[in-house]
Amino acid sequence: MSKRSAVKARKTSPDGINPRQACPCGSGKRYKACHGAAGGAVDVPVARPFEGLSAECELVALREFVPSATAVLTLSQPGERAVSLATVLPMAAAAVVRADGSAMVGLQVQTRSSDISRDLARAVRWALSAEPGDALPVVGPDGESDRLQDILVTDAALEPELHTDFSWWMPPDTEPTGEVALSLERANDAILPTERIGPGAYWVNAGEKAHLRWVRPEPEERLLAALARLSARGELPLGEGSRYAGSFRAHGLLVPVWDLDPESHVREWADPVAELGDRLESALSSLDSEPLTADERRARDGLIGRQITIR
Repeated sequence: MSKRSAVKARKTSPDGINPRQACPCGSGKRYKACHGAAGGAVDVPVARPFEGLSAECELVALREFVPSATAVLTLSQPGERAVSLATVLPMAAAAVVRADGSAMVGLQVQTRSSDISRDLARAVRWALSAEPGDALPVVGPDGESDRLQDILVTDAALEPELHTDFSWWMPPDTEPTGEVALSLERANDAILPTERIGPGAYWVNAGEKAHLRWVRPEPEERLLAALARLSARGELPLGEGSRYAGSFRAHGLLVPVWDLDPESHVREWADPVAELGDRLESALSSLDSEPLTADERRARDGLIGRQITIR
């Protein structure tokens, strides 16, 4: 074996994979830290946990950046108790059943397994049978093997109700005490004004800037091509006082972000967002018959350079 071949052999695994490259399983880790590690990967995250649900974009938004919201879940086999989804519950609990018997399941929890969909399904199962006043701090690793896709009506829409604070944590005419009161105070202090402009699209006022974060359902490569087509045409901004800031990946979906003038009211952006949605749909449709031009490919390269992955 030549010296060059020996060096190459040391840089590849028995499977012929460079240990420093991304693991083929899609976990986002390097191969040597995932399936290339001794004993193989133990807990490989599900890259797109809400795939197959019509509410996928809303679930990603509620999980990642919407501060205070609730939404009623549409169960495929409804029981006597309705279950609502909540962004955050007191003490970051996985689920609670109130004294009046109403049940809530939390999305933004402190710990989770490799499959958020399975964790949520377990929390829903627990909430359906728990006693009033019970709380589930953390979903355990054992129990039901169902996922959300197995217990929800998959084509049902999710209509979030956004709140300006977390007062909905408490039953009417009830004052929080102890750790719950402290948790409520901290949660309220951390809220940024947020409004839903459309499906998967949320405006947030961060102070010096406002932003539009828009969770999109399209495959990343196709969405980037459509965004690049708009960028090359100068049609990517939302209008005066806006600019395209970049995008991030969350749970297998791409979330484009625009910076907005914070002095403009959220209602002023509703029509520009709808018009951008129309332009984007047209650009997506054109990809089937019109390949990207050289200018559009350069624009796509620039968009890719402004991406990050948070999950």
